[in-house]
Amino acid sequence: MSLVRLNIKGISYSQTQNGAYALILNEVDGDRKLPIVIGAFEAQSIAIALEKEISPPRPLTHDLFKNFADRFDIVVKQVIIHKLVDGVFYSSLICERDKIEEIIDARTSDAIALALRFQAPIFTYKNILDKAGIYLKVNPKEEDENESQDSILMDELVASELEPKEEPRERFHGKTLEELQTMLEEAVINEDYEKAAHIRDEISKRE
Repeated sequence: MSLVRLNIKGISYSQTQNGAYALILNEVDGDRKLPIVIGAFEAQSIAIALEKEISPPRPLTHDLFKNFADRFDIVVKQVIIHKLVDGVFYSSLICERDKIEEIIDARTSDAIALALRFQAPIFTYKNILDKAGIYLKVNPKEEDENESQDSILMDELVASELEPKEEPRERFHGKTLEELQTMLEEAVINEDYEKAAHIRDEISKRE
């Protein structure tokens, strides 16, 4: 199975889950996006790693892991999102010490937070992107205009609180596959990738 490299495009607030965020990964040589729901702590940790000018007064958990690994000459070479089951992504850390490679299981949010700190590339398998990726074609001019909207600001991640929303499965109950497909297209057009991810998962379960 061939690997596809991904970049982090941004983090958006969840519109369906209180206290959750959607991490948006972008196909490097393509237009598909991979939305992954993550928790507030992991979103904050990823945002801090992306914002080079922000340095917490004390190490966060992922910073501690990086410091520990550096002390014992352990390097994270790459992260692979290798499995998708019932809407949950599974990832592995490919690590190396003394030229010996080890594979360590990790939550995808943790794996990406560590990949940023080790400057390690992020990959997924083509079949996972084919199944879960959302295709969105954007012309370069629109991409530039929307760049500021995709930037991650720490004060927004820390200060904003989400109002409780109805559960995603309740909102999709009674919807036909055709209606769900229409909702998916509308969510993509509105760039509500987290909502689109839930709709995509519901469609996958029914198929």
